[in-house]
Amino acid sequence: MANSWFLLLAVVSALAIISKTIFNQKLEKHLPPGPNPWPIIGNLNLIAFDPRRSIQSLCEKYGDIMLLKFGKFPVVIASSSEMARQFLKVNDAIFASRPALAAGKFTGYDYKNMAWAPHGPHWIQARKIYHMEVFSDKKMESFEHIRVEERRDLVSRLCSLSGKTIMLKDHLSKYTLSIICRMLISKKYFVESEHENSSSKHLESMVGELLDLNGVFNIGDWIPWLSFLDLQGYVGRMKALQKKLDKFYDYVIDDHEAGRAAEKDFNPKDLVDVLLQMAENPNLEVKITRDRIKGLIQDIFNGGIDSTANAIEWAIRETLKHPHIAEKAKAELDKVIGRKRWVEEKDLTQLPYIDAIVMETLRLHPLATFLTYHYSIKDSKVAGYDMPKGTTVLINIWSIARDPKTWDSPNEFLPERFLGKEVDVLFGSNFTLLPFGSGRRRCPGLSFGLKVLRITLANLLHGFNLKLGEGIRVKDVCSEDMGTAVTRPKVPLAVVVEPTLPHDLY
Repeated sequence: MANSWFLLLAVVSALAIISKTIFNQKLEKHLPPGPNPWPIIGNLNLIAFDPRRSIQSLCEKYGDIMLLKFGKFPVVIASSSEMARQFLKVNDAIFASRPALAAGKFTGYDYKNMAWAPHGPHWIQARKIYHMEVFSDKKMESFEHIRVEERRDLVSRLCSLSGKTIMLKDHLSKYTLSIICRMLISKKYFVESEHENSSSKHLESMVGELLDLNGVFNIGDWIPWLSFLDLQGYVGRMKALQKKLDKFYDYVIDDHEAGRAAEKDFNPKDLVDVLLQMAENPNLEVKITRDRIKGLIQDIFNGGIDSTANAIEWAIRETLKHPHIAEKAKAELDKVIGRKRWVEEKDLTQLPYIDAIVMETLRLHPLATFLTYHYSIKDSKVAGYDMPKGTTVLINIWSIARDPKTWDSPNEFLPERFLGKEVDVLFGSNFTLLPFGSGRRRCPGLSFGLKVLRITLANLLHGFNLKLGEGIRVKDVCSEDMGTAVTRPKVPLAVVVEPTLPHDLY
C-alpha cells in the first residue's frame, strides 16, 4: 500500500513539474494564443477525433494565428490571408521544410519524394526536374495531343452512355489517370489485362487511398513513444499500400530499362526514361536512385489524379445546383465557340465566365482543408510572435477562402465575384485564394491542373446537357464534403448525360 501511495505521489509531482515548465516557457516567449496544453498529450484531446472541425472551432475562439501542442510539438494554425502571407512569403525560406511524419517515411520512400522531403539538395533537384521535364511550357505544349486524345475518349465514352445514369467521378478519374500516365510512364500499363496491377480501376483506388493516407492525423507522429502501437491502423495501411504500389513501380521501371537496352540510339519518351538517363550521370549533386524515381512518379500520381477529378466534379455539381450558372456558361460557349466544334485550349482566354466558375470552385471547394505541413528550420518571429525552431505550421486554406472579411457571402457559390478581376493562383501571390499553395512549396503542377480543369469543364458544359439522376431534385444536390483533409464530395454525383453537338463530333 505504501508503495502505491509513493508511486502516485511521484506521478503527480512529475506532472506538476512538467506543467510548471510549460507555463514558464510560455511566459519567457511571446507565443501565439491558444488553449493550455495537457502534459504529454498537449491539445490532442481537443482535436484527435475530428481534426478539421475541431481546429476550425478553436480558430474562431483564438483568432487567425493560434498555437496548439500536438503532444510536445508546437503546431501553429494560420487562418487568414495575412497570416498565410507571413509564413509563405515574408518568412518563406524559414518555413519551407517538412516535419518527419509517418506518411513521408512509409508512402514517400523515406522522404525521397518531393512532397515530404525536407528542404535541401534532394528537394531542390527534384523540383528542378519537375519544372524542366514535366511542367515547363514547352513540355506542356508537347503533351497537348495527349490531353486532346484523352478528352475525345472521355466525351465519346459519355456519348455512348447517353440517357443512362452514371457516376461522373468514375469517368473523370479514369480520364485524369490516363492523361498523367501517358505523360509519365505511357498508357499501356493501364489497359485491362492479366497483370494484377494494370487495371485502371485498381490503380485509381490505390491512388485515392494514397491521397487519403497522406492527409491523416496519425497520433504516433505526435506521441512517438506510442507509434509502435499504431493505434489508428494508419501505418499498417501505409505499409500495405506502399508494398502494392512498389510492385507496380518496379514493373514499370523494369520494362523501361528493357526498352532502353533494346534500342541502340535510345531517346527518352517519358519521365521514367528521363530519370533513368539522369541516374547514369555521375555529376548530379544527389544521385537518382530507384527509390527516388519511384517517389517522383508517385508525387504526380498523388497530386494530379484524384484531386483534379474531384475539382471537375465539384464544378459540375455546383452548375447542377445552380442552373442559371450553367445556362450563362453555355451562352458564353455558344457565342465564342459555336455549335460545330469542341473547345480548344487556345480558346480558354476568351471564356471569362468558365474561368470564373473554376476560380469559385477552387475557392469554395479547395483541394484540401490545409496546405501540406510547413516546418521551421530556425528560430524566428512571425507577426510579432516567437516561433521556435521545429515549429510545424498548418495553413488553413479552407477558412481563408471563407473569410467574411475578404469575401462577400462567403458560403455562396458566386462565380460573378471573379469577373473583371485577375486573381493570381499560378504564382500564389494572392493569399486570399491558395488552392495550390505559395512560395517555395507551391505545387509544381498547378498550371497543368488548371489547364485540365478549365478545358474539361468547358467541354462538358459545351457538349452535353447534364441532368441529375432519376429522383434527385436540385435542392437535394449535396455541397458538403466528407470533412477530412481531402475535400471529396460527401455524396457521389449521379448524372444523366445527353449530347448536344452534332453526332459526328463525338
